[in-house]
Amino acid sequence: MPRGILKRRLSGVVLHPTSLPGPQFHGAFGAEAYNWLNWLELAGFGVWQILPLCPVADGSPYNSFSAFSGNPDFIDIGQLKQIGFPEYKKAVSSRLDQRTALAQAYVWLQDNPQSSIAEAFRSFVSQTDWLPDASLFTVIKQQHSEHWLHWPEPLKNREKSAITAFRAQHENQIQLENFIQFLFHRQWLDLRRYANERNILVFGDLPIFVSGDSADVWANRDLFKLNPDGSPEVVAGVPPDYFSATGQRWGNPIYHWPAHAETGFDWWKRRLKHNLELYDAVRIDHFRGFAAYWEIPADEPTAINGRWIPSPGDELFQALLAETKELPLIAEDLGIITDDVIALRKKYGLPGMKILQFAFDSDGMNPYLPHNHTRDTVIYTGTHDNNTTVGWYNHLAESTKARIEAYYAQPAEPMPWPLIKSALASPARWAMMPFQDLLELDERHRMNTPGTTEGNWRWRFDWSQVDEDLANKLKALNHLYAR
Repeated sequence: MPRGILKRRLSGVVLHPTSLPGPQFHGAFGAEAYNWLNWLELAGFGVWQILPLCPVADGSPYNSFSAFSGNPDFIDIGQLKQIGFPEYKKAVSSRLDQRTALAQAYVWLQDNPQSSIAEAFRSFVSQTDWLPDASLFTVIKQQHSEHWLHWPEPLKNREKSAITAFRAQHENQIQLENFIQFLFHRQWLDLRRYANERNILVFGDLPIFVSGDSADVWANRDLFKLNPDGSPEVVAGVPPDYFSATGQRWGNPIYHWPAHAETGFDWWKRRLKHNLELYDAVRIDHFRGFAAYWEIPADEPTAINGRWIPSPGDELFQALLAETKELPLIAEDLGIITDDVIALRKKYGLPGMKILQFAFDSDGMNPYLPHNHTRDTVIYTGTHDNNTTVGWYNHLAESTKARIEAYYAQPAEPMPWPLIKSALASPARWAMMPFQDLLELDERHRMNTPGTTEGNWRWRFDWSQVDEDLANKLKALNHLYAR
């Protein structure tokens, strides 16, 4: 990782790999991912921002059964031939098709133990400390699909004899899961290397909390606030506010911070180190939770009866900084942020975030307005949780549209270009835009609508949507604004 990357004046595009075009059932790490990086370079961008790459439980990359594993859906089957595997000639139009292809490749690996790829696989398994628990959890879940709290007691409680017996009985399936993780990490690191060779940084995403139904909680019960049976004692969320009278009850288990401190925050060190092996920089989702978090009794149906609990964020980041020597982290500090959150962010030199779609609903002191931006900021037109800028603008009140027109001295170019140019012109060191905005797409193409469960995380682009002159236009704008 190049040092000092957060002090560079750069621009980038938000596009999760699921949104890439291609022949598989969703975007993957194949030829189209490399074409995408070539386009970013041509357009003068220096950052590619993605969402978490973990396996998904319900389509959301923020709900995963492992904070360390990679999502097998991203493995490009067509690339396997390039590293020595027999060609898989059938279409890969579903997860079942992909699973069949991966199982076939693993059989070949077993039959060719002296191959260079088999040697690389054995090395990966021996050097990857999180892999045994993650693969074991995956295979047990294949046998017992429900939440781990409802597994047979010996497996639920990780009784040594039961775990040993299960490993012996399912060794082949566990090794297949190890192999799948090997392929994921090999393909992803090749893609990241290709990006870096083109002076493009990869900007990842690290959710503060993990899912309760995960290998992370199952294998580390002492690190979370759980009841004796493993169920959560308290869960995470945010308090009631202007937008929600009952707040948000996320349901993630809460960290037992004293246990983390006793180990010198070892789990967090390993988690950050792993993320910095995957990405050049990382967004910390819900950063305010490192100053204080909203703790809700697990039996409460809403977030109303929660309370603020201080976090040992200062001690944690001291330990992380000592481990990594540099913290290339961006703090997601949106919403109501208190002085202690700001102080923690600034102490460790972490940029915060600003979103232009939030800038025009009040007066000139609105911190999201461009004239109030500071350099230690990543500015967005919108994020994956926002409407597209065209969709957002289409639904604004006429009074807000008038305020925007006055601010940008319109009539000018139609949306989204005033916001795109405003982001690029901002003093913020990094300027980020969802690809949907660059394509001038409306709300039908948004990535996620928070609070809903249908139609999210599915958007994919097609190269036919990309005007042949768009890269040149953006390259000129990046040059104009010294990005």
